[in-house]
Amino acid sequence: MSLGKILIAEDDNDINHLISDVLTREGYTVTQAFSGTEAKLYWNSETFDLLLCDLMLPGLTGEELVAEITAKQNAAIIVISAKNTVMDKVDLLKLGASDYMTKPFDIEELVARVEVQLRKANVASLGDKDDALVWNGLSLSEDRYSAQVDGVDVRLTAREFGILQLLLSNPSKVFTKENIFASVWGETEFIDENTVNVHMSNIRGKLGKVAPDREFVETVWGIGFKMKN
Repeated sequence: MSLGKILIAEDDNDINHLISDVLTREGYTVTQAFSGTEAKLYWNSETFDLLLCDLMLPGLTGEELVAEITAKQNAAIIVISAKNTVMDKVDLLKLGASDYMTKPFDIEELVARVEVQLRKANVASLGDKDDALVWNGLSLSEDRYSAQVDGVDVRLTAREFGILQLLLSNPSKVFTKENIFASVWGETEFIDENTVNVHMSNIRGKLGKVAPDREFVETVWGIGFKMKN
């Protein structure tokens, strides 16, 4: 289950692969381009939810790529560049970029900004439409990609959102760790059950901060997890 399609346009191999590996682990479908020309070909032949774009690209520059895309459509674009003057940022934002990060950057901050841009894009495209999964005061909006407990926002990572989305899709069903891993991580080979345990612990911790008197997810010992009645 992918949480969005992202195109990376970055000619530095190490940076490109780092971003790709992290976002893939978070649950996104990632396509890597190493030049502006290659990125343009991918963008025109497929549908993407977000572009992560360096500026100093071979072939077509990042500025030219952003200009071509934004001239034809509204698009979620995060520019990542070593250029760090105020005017560089202002010019790119005026050109249509959604956000701007300077190198070197913190990978966790990048993941957070990706989530923000995709959430904004979903809200803009869906307008007032909403299709929420609700359970015991917990509301998970699949359209707006957000979670609330009794109206209080709960910030979830992409993996955490995917796990809750799966459990809430059939709250009376017990999902094994293998079920969860295959659905949320999109991988058939289940290697480390601790991965699921850690994410489940994080989910419980975040929900518990808002509603300490309630337990939302139940552990069915020896089997897996389900929503608690």
